[in-house]
Amino acid sequence: QPCWREYLTTRIEQNMVVNCTCPISECRAQPTTAFIYSIVSSEEIIAKYEKALLRRYVECCSNLTWCTNPQGCDQILLKDGLGYGAACSKCSWISCFNCNFPEAHYPASCSHMSRMTCAKCNHGFCWRCLKPWRPNHKDYYNCSAMVSKAAWQEKRFQDYNERCTFHHHAREFAVSLRNSISSIREMPKIRNLTFVLDACKVLEQARKVLAYSCVYSYYNQDTESMDIVEQQTESLEMLTNAL
Repeated sequence: QPCWREYLTTRIEQNMVVNCTCPISECRAQPTTAFIYSIVSSEEIIAKYEKALLRRYVECCSNLTWCTNPQGCDQILLKDGLGYGAACSKCSWISCFNCNFPEAHYPASCSHMSRMTCAKCNHGFCWRCLKPWRPNHKDYYNCSAMVSKAAWQEKRFQDYNERCTFHHHAREFAVSLRNSISSIREMPKIRNLTFVLDACKVLEQARKVLAYSCVYSYYNQDTESMDIVEQQTESLEMLTNAL
């Protein structure tokens, strides 16, 4: 029994307990949950084991996923029926269920968030696998005829990247402001500040949309509808700055 306890404890601590088998090489039997409970007595180790079982269950269910809040959240979300705008009931984070990007990124599409472009040579590639975004001539960007276009593309990328970064920083400011007001609201003799908190939430959401609008505009610059999109974006940015 001590040998089994040490073996199972090690497998649990290494997050390898779900598929572990009997330590005897010729035996492929897997220890049952009841057996593990009867051998392992540490409450801390058992808690880790139960978390491993929960992770495995979520991974096996196609309609379940973890909240993708980068700050950390252990909430399990049901994908079915959740469209854009559905937030985690625990931390209010809005996730994207169609790609690996950590949050909802409207109006930018999932393909926009997967595609990266080198600012120096304009080479498009997928950030997941690093393969070229589409087949092209390997010396295409070394051609002298492309020098001026490459320089223009680099400047354009830098412009959109700076705008996107600015709105993300401004969004962080809105979050910080909302947290500060929330703490002030708890002080005695302070009148209701709910309307200010609501304004901060709107400000945070507007900055998020503006940031991902930069991504959308960068990859859709040649479409006929971009004039309207840019006008609406400029209008939203002006009103957001005023707020």
